[in-house]
Amino acid sequence: MVSISDSKTTHPFIELLRPEIADMDLALPAASALLASYLATGSLPPIFSFVIAVIGGYAAITSSYVYNDCCDVDIDSINLPNRPLPSRELSKQKALKYALFLGLIASAAALILNPESFVVLIVAVLIISIYSSVAKRTTFLSFIPVGIAYGLVPIGVWLAFDPAGVLKQPDYGAILPLPAIFLGLMMCFTDWGFTLSGVARDVEGDRSRGAPTLPVTFGVPVTSIFVFIMWIVGVFASIAIGITAHLGPVFFIGAILAGLWMLSQSFDFIQNPTPQRGGRLFLQGSRYRGIMFGSLIVDVLLLVLSTTYASILWW
Repeated sequence: MVSISDSKTTHPFIELLRPEIADMDLALPAASALLASYLATGSLPPIFSFVIAVIGGYAAITSSYVYNDCCDVDIDSINLPNRPLPSRELSKQKALKYALFLGLIASAAALILNPESFVVLIVAVLIISIYSSVAKRTTFLSFIPVGIAYGLVPIGVWLAFDPAGVLKQPDYGAILPLPAIFLGLMMCFTDWGFTLSGVARDVEGDRSRGAPTLPVTFGVPVTSIFVFIMWIVGVFASIAIGITAHLGPVFFIGAILAGLWMLSQSFDFIQNPTPQRGGRLFLQGSRYRGIMFGSLIVDVLLLVLSTTYASILWW
């Protein structure tokens, strides 16, 4: 879990939220909420619940960023010395309190929406905390819990609008419908590619501090191949979301075009396996997911509007 920015262009508390990838972090809970509500009820979610879900999801994601920065001060002092913590613009104690504050916002949002969402949040927080505090310093497989934790984010949001059974029995005959499962899988696999491309950028700092990440252990060229494979799986999973949810052409056009672009960028990383190219791919991964989720959002809105318009004409 890394940041692409090494410049202090905003307030330190904002900088800790990774504003350069905010499009992805906001679009994910928004898309999850809209799709879950549409498939469960055929309509858009209540505006209050939707806003709470987006705020809660964003707070959950960004709290993990802040906590990770607290755990990686020594590494960032080499890779990103201008970040708020290594530059001492902000103290580690204040950052930890900030991470806790964001976590409390996410927890309150989850409890308001559905206790099932809160349970998923707790599991995700525990998993990502293991990565930041332990796994990154002990194993080259440390990227695995990151993908799992972020794969749980859309699941937690989904359960807020289509509960698995605590509040009602789902209509699909299963705890989660296939679109929700593919949404979680897509986030998991793409996050392995997303995170490792950024970790490749930080290889020198990780090596000097004794963090045996995949790029440190096997090299950036090997990592670039693995990243490419993860993006292939992730792009196919995104198409599976549309197929199982019966989405329209707007989603498929956006997802396919963005997916092809992302795969071309990932292949370029194989051809140019440098830390700098990995850093650029990290940011490009955020753009891909922002566009893909944006296409999903627009498609669901159009589907609801068309259904509403058809109903008006029928009557």
